[in-house]
Amino acid sequence: MHALLPYLALLGFLAAVLGFFTWLARRIRRRGTAGGGMSGALAAYEEAFRATSHASHHEIRAQGERKAPTDSPDGLRRRRRGKG
Repeated sequence: MHALLPYLALLGFLAAVLGFFTWLARRIRRRGTAGGGMSGALAAYEEAFRATSHASHHEIRAQGERKAPTDSPDGLRRRRRGKG
């Protein structure tokens, strides 16, 4: 029995560590705090190892943030009704 004690201690330690990481993952997902850290880490990886895709990613984000000015269809209807 004394020969198994170190293995049981190791197994208990590993179970505690895995339980802690499971709890931490659930907490991070629930609070939504993983997004900023993960996007920063992935951006650094993309910049270092995939320079062209990193530049494309920034261009796509810039295009998505741009908004084209458009006229409202409601404004056109109001003008027509007022004239008629």
